Amino acid sequence: MTDSKNTILAIVLSAIVLIAWQYFYAMPQAEKQKQQQLQAQLQAPKPAAQPGQTPAAPGATPAPGQVGQPVVPGAPVSRDAALAASPRVPIATESVQGSIALKGGRIDDVSLVKFRETVDPKSPPIVLLSPSGSAEPFYAEFGWTASTPDVKVPGADTLWTRDGSGALDVGHPVKLTWNNGGGLEFSRTITIDDKFLFTVKDEVANKGDKPATLFPYALISRHGTPKTAGYYILHEGPIGILGDGLQEKNYKDLDEKKEGFSFANTKGWLGFTDKYWAAALVPEPDTNLLKAKFSGDTLGSIKTYQSDYILDAQTIAPGATGAAQARLFAGAKEVAVVNAYDKALKLDRFDRIIDWGWFYFITKPLFTLIDYLYRLVGNFGLAILIVTVLIKAAFFPLANKSYASMAKMKAVQPQMAALKLRYPDDKAKQQQELMELYKKEKINPLAGCLPIAVQIPVFFSLYKVLFVTIEMRHAPFFGWIHDLSAPDPTNIFNLFGLIPFDPTTLPGVGSFLHVGLWGVIMGITMWAQMKLNPAPPDPTQKMIFDWMPLIFTFMLASFPAGLVIYWAWNNSLSVAQQSLIMRKHGAKIELFDNIKAMFVKKKA
Repeated sequence: MTDSKNTILAIVLSAIVLIAWQYFYAMPQAEKQKQQQLQAQLQAPKPAAQPGQTPAAPGATPAPGQVGQPVVPGAPVSRDAALAASPRVPIATESVQGSIALKGGRIDDVSLVKFRETVDPKSPPIVLLSPSGSAEPFYAEFGWTASTPDVKVPGADTLWTRDGSGALDVGHPVKLTWNNGGGLEFSRTITIDDKFLFTVKDEVANKGDKPATLFPYALISRHGTPKTAGYYILHEGPIGILGDGLQEKNYKDLDEKKEGFSFANTKGWLGFTDKYWAAALVPEPDTNLLKAKFSGDTLGSIKTYQSDYILDAQTIAPGATGAAQARLFAGAKEVAVVNAYDKALKLDRFDRIIDWGWFYFITKPLFTLIDYLYRLVGNFGLAILIVTVLIKAAFFPLANKSYASMAKMKAVQPQMAALKLRYPDDKAKQQQELMELYKKEKINPLAGCLPIAVQIPVFFSLYKVLFVTIEMRHAPFFGWIHDLSAPDPTNIFNLFGLIPFDPTTLPGVGSFLHVGLWGVIMGITMWAQMKLNPAPPDPTQKMIFDWMPLIFTFMLASFPAGLVIYWAWNNSLSVAQQSLIMRKHGAKIELFDNIKAMFVKKKA
């Protein structure tokens, strides 16, 4: 009867855990994605002020919706239709394709042609930047804001004139010009390198008879709340090195703090980061940013987000010329590319645009090691397995102490039980005698915990590397795993594809039914590791340990395949390592006895 009660209790507890996970995590994430999709479909940007509007006040950063919002009536149009609304200069490099809008002079059409939406090389390229008027506007804008309203400066509706012909390419810059009709001639020269860096040089020639005071600015704007993965270990949203260090905000922060987050007289860079892609304003490292800001606003019912900065004022005398230079990174967060920009441009921690996490000093070297091994073996999956072995080897002395301590603890368990029988009602005496026993047998009760605690940052860092680096995206393993960053495509609940049915589409429980073959292997190895040790004497603890591998299998199997493979391999190595050390210290390996006990009924 007791066994039946325990079984029923275990099932109930497991159901509670699964339902709680579904309610507090899976369902909110699904609802969040649904709302974001609905919001994108209903976007209807609000018309902006017409030409001639009052410019920003001196020293004020252009706010979302005030600078660069073209008149786009009605619902959003297709991306192609939005692109056709302005004459354009094409961009054509080996890494980037797209165009620059002559209306407004914006960089608002960028596709990363070396990266595809799926593992199919014929699938569409990743679209990073899109023009205003499309479903998900995301663009960069550069220019000047005047100190007085009587000075006309180029804005969102300004139609620039292009000098020359041909596409923007490496070594082939594009020059745009515009005359304000009041004595100021504006020019903009845009260059691009062979990766993802645009350089924008704005110049103003004063051919009038009065000085003009202008503030150079640059901004990146996003319309609509972007879709994010929603994981705690991954930052997606506004990011920069400003003020006293790394600034990481999320879109909710900008929604709640209407005045935004401002940084005065600072140096650094700022922008928006997604899991694998980013767009960032990268000024010269010694440039003083009069004001830099992350802010949020609304256009009608659509939320907008902006990262921008404004530089110190320039007073341009008659006959003189003023100039300002800005840079825009718009591309994939490849580690080698980001590191190269950080070093070549002498930037301030630009590599932190990749979310290396709290254990940066461990995480980044770990990636370097994995990347090095990948170049040797030609497969990121194999590189991950090799690194796991190397980490296990590096921590073997600590693990040896840990498991040796566990072996000694097991050896004195009969004496510990005798102490409890000898002093059943005197806990203090039990503890005193126990300490004497530890001293006599040279046992450190903390020896089994401290080595494990030391290893936690390293294994968390490895988990972080596998999760956030773009190098793992669309990286194949062997067999049916064609993308280490995506979940295992097989599923045990449709017999690995034999049944034409997708169990993950079931309402309510579908998110738990994504258990592929590697997920099953991970669960088995976790279960084997649990069974290495003797069963806990407490029935409740035993039940929890018995059901834990199954619960974690359902919770973790839908993670990226690279992580699941790593967990399975790490569990297997742990089983082998623990068995070897326990055998060395004469401790009994309980694995086979525990497995046998599951199928052999205890005698009454």
